[in-house]
Amino acid sequence: MYMKNVLIVVIIVLLLAGGSAFYFFNKSSDETYTKDPEETNTNIPEDNVNVVEETPIDILEPTENNNQNRGPETIIGKSVAGNDIKAYHFGQGENEILFVGGIHGGYSWNTALVAFEMIDWLKDNPNAIPENVTVTVIPVLNPDGLEKVTGTTGKFSASQVSSQNRTEGRFNANNVDLNRNFDCEWQPVGTWQDREVSGGKTAFSEPESKAIRDYVNNYNPVAAVTWYSAAGGVYASSCRNGISSDTLALTNLYAKASGYQAFEEFDYYEITGDMVNWFASKNIPAISVLLTTHEQTEWTKNKAGIEAVIKHYANN
Repeated sequence: MYMKNVLIVVIIVLLLAGGSAFYFFNKSSDETYTKDPEETNTNIPEDNVNVVEETPIDILEPTENNNQNRGPETIIGKSVAGNDIKAYHFGQGENEILFVGGIHGGYSWNTALVAFEMIDWLKDNPNAIPENVTVTVIPVLNPDGLEKVTGTTGKFSASQVSSQNRTEGRFNANNVDLNRNFDCEWQPVGTWQDREVSGGKTAFSEPESKAIRDYVNNYNPVAAVTWYSAAGGVYASSCRNGISSDTLALTNLYAKASGYQAFEEFDYYEITGDMVNWFASKNIPAISVLLTTHEQTEWTKNKAGIEAVIKHYANN
């Protein structure tokens, strides 16, 4: 009886041992399905880790060619009085050249008129724009000031110009000189001839200057030409870092073609917050073309300068 009981105990022990071994080997074979996530090896070299890449988002950068997505006319902003600031676009090339008139509104109304003459010429001569060039013309950056003197914010004739409010027409509806409101050596009080003028509360405090700032930041033109009056000449731009070689080349190019004299700086009096100098701070070659009087557009001279600039950037 004793031996029989011992035999039973031995059999039970063997059965239990075999079952444990069976469980052990089966657990090992299923390890990949039961492992605790916290036990994952974090020391695997990065080159051996499989990473699922997210689908990249296509973000249109300012340096890319946005020009094909625009119509022939766009509104880039509003003035203090709510008037539209319009831009006219010709061509769809990647090299955009920007022309700006009317920053001093009705005081320098001929700078807006020469820009409107350019627009008419481009409409009549679409072949003047090479395939790789876009020309954008903003004829009136200060529509409120132009309206004070001409009675309109759009295209006008010299016969519509009033002699009244001529000086007041230089400023926007906040009485700010827009060409003192840009972020290059900006000051709250600027100089115009022998008088003090408002440069605004801060640089870009005015909606008109904000509109051109945002346009330039979005489209990054390869060059900029702005008309002023009256001194007769082409003036290079700079902002603390001297005149770039591209700006100097643009200055001489326009001057030679148009017959205006070229100048490296405007030194009649101190200028702060100047728009064209702000272009220079953005590494955009830019010039100020000062018409000889406040009444004439000198279209033949400026047309020659415009054509020379377009041809130059068509070959770049």
